[in-house]
Amino acid sequence: MAEDAAFAPAAPNRARDTPMLDQTDQQILKELVADARITNAQLAERIGVAPSTALLRTRQLVDRGVISGYHAQLDFAAIGRAVQAMVSVQLKGHNREEIDRFTDRVPNLPEVVSTFHVAGSVDYLLHLAVPSTEVLRDWVLDHLTTDPVVGHTETTLVFNHLPGNTGVLP
Repeated sequence: MAEDAAFAPAAPNRARDTPMLDQTDQQILKELVADARITNAQLAERIGVAPSTALLRTRQLVDRGVISGYHAQLDFAAIGRAVQAMVSVQLKGHNREEIDRFTDRVPNLPEVVSTFHVAGSVDYLLHLAVPSTEVLRDWVLDHLTTDPVVGHTETTLVFNHLPGNTGVLP
């Protein structure tokens, strides 16, 4: 009975409502972070459980919102987007209408890889990937500096990206 309660679906993206991860959950996550294309049979073999258990537990992790998706990691240079930058954006105002207008538009532009809403001296950090520095300059001018909601931007070129730990922390 207690085990059933531990896997009751929680509200997605609400870490405080999500039950603790046991060792099997952690092993599943470790393997999927390393290779999200792993077959269920391979996953079961690597973590030492039956394939039906691996499938059930993986589905439960999805239902609980622990696994929020699977993705392909792209080499931006290989797809013609060799220049990456982080653009800090400070809005002029902070009313809901201006924030919504910005967040409805900018994160959906094709050059934007990620958008971070942050606290501090800026409001947003945008990770962009574009073909050239000229395109980057024009993009900032066309999409940010001419936007009446944007008060200030600062662009920082990315020379190299070293990914950190994306799995379960010890």
